[in-house]
Amino acid sequence: MKKLSIYAAALALLIPLAGCNKDQKNKEALTSEDEIPVVKIADVTTQDVAQVESYTATVEADKVNNISAAMQNRIKQIFVEEGQRVSQGQKVVVLDDVNTDNYRIQVDNAKANLASIQLDYNRALELYKIGGGTKQAVDQLNTQVINARNVLASAERTLRNAQENTVLTSPISGVVTARNYDPGDMTGTLPILTISQVQPVKIVINVSETELSSIRNGMPAQVTFDTYGDRDFPGRVTLISPTVDAQSRTFAVEVTLPNSDGKILPGMFGRVQLDLGHANHVVVPDKAVVKQAGSGNQYVYVYKDNGTVEYCKVELGRRLGDSYEIISGLPESAKVVITGQSRLANGKKVRVAK
Repeated sequence: MKKLSIYAAALALLIPLAGCNKDQKNKEALTSEDEIPVVKIADVTTQDVAQVESYTATVEADKVNNISAAMQNRIKQIFVEEGQRVSQGQKVVVLDDVNTDNYRIQVDNAKANLASIQLDYNRALELYKIGGGTKQAVDQLNTQVINARNVLASAERTLRNAQENTVLTSPISGVVTARNYDPGDMTGTLPILTISQVQPVKIVINVSETELSSIRNGMPAQVTFDTYGDRDFPGRVTLISPTVDAQSRTFAVEVTLPNSDGKILPGMFGRVQLDLGHANHVVVPDKAVVKQAGSGNQYVYVYKDNGTVEYCKVELGRRLGDSYEIISGLPESAKVVITGQSRLANGKKVRVAK
């Protein structure tokens, strides 16, 4: 009887313990279920997206002309300052004419020499005609006359060049973008002035091989500058390089802007937009895009049929309201996670919210 009582007491103790173990298992199951992240997903779509590409580059003058002396000389006057606008044919520099005097003396000497030789030739020819002298003497003097004429022509040409180079004019209309000397300086290796034509101006951008096929001469471009806010300056593609840059694997494309009001100056930083047509691309909600900190890369979580998610790197295109164009990295049939990404990892199992 005593043994029976002991057994009954032990059984009474075990029954609550069994109940505790069952509750613990249920609690663990609930906890495990709670640890599965709950997410919302969305189907990706496709649509025709305008392929407007943006490029950055620096403005260049359409033409650049260096004003220099033909030979080393002292600068007498400079009539323009850096930044000043000049017209074609405008006098901009006067050089010292000391060399001109020397060249003028050379011309005078050459004329005197020619006159003297010409006189000797005329005398020899008259003498030969009346039976005196020899034909050889006449021929020799005739050769000297020809040589003297050549010397005079060369001296006159040198004087003329010196006179022309004493007063320097601008061959183009434009802006003075460099002034390297002051009056009284001797000219050196640098040009005295640099004059840049700024109507029109040009911007040379670099485009990829894939983009090149969509670009053609004459196609319109829109250019903006930080200096002028959102104002668009119209331009056109005027030159496409036929060769690829070996290092960057890009092609140079020249965009010309009329710049009729002269507001665009060489050295300004511009943004060029070209409309390269339309392309049918995948589009996802902007909430699906996850930016990886520190790398600049963008990802989306793709929901798989087995209830897990895959971390996929994507290349973003244009922002389209509350969506993004996807250039690459995502198939058209994908389902993407749009909420709850902070608790996810590659391959993690998820529950989809109803």
